Amino acid sequence: MRYPVTIIATIIGLALCLYNSTGYDPHNFVFFMFSVPAWFVDLFIDVHEVSVLLMYVATVLCYALIGYIADRIIMHERSKRPRRAR
Repeated sequence: MRYPVTIIATIIGLALCLYNSTGYDPHNFVFFMFSVPAWFVDLFIDVHEVSVLLMYVATVLCYALIGYIADRIIMHERSKRPRRAR
């Protein structure tokens, strides 16, 4: 598996959106604590004016991007280490 952190982070983003959409997060506390796009949207406009589907897609994409960046950092750090002879 080449991008394990990306996959795990994307699954976390999907789980966050799924949890919010089920109604177990009635005041959106968990969603607004862990959704990075929701933080920025709330700074500029009222979050209730933004499409919920758009927020879910942005959250999943943001988590995927964070995971991808982490994978790239891990690959870069591993490439700098000298390989040991067996």
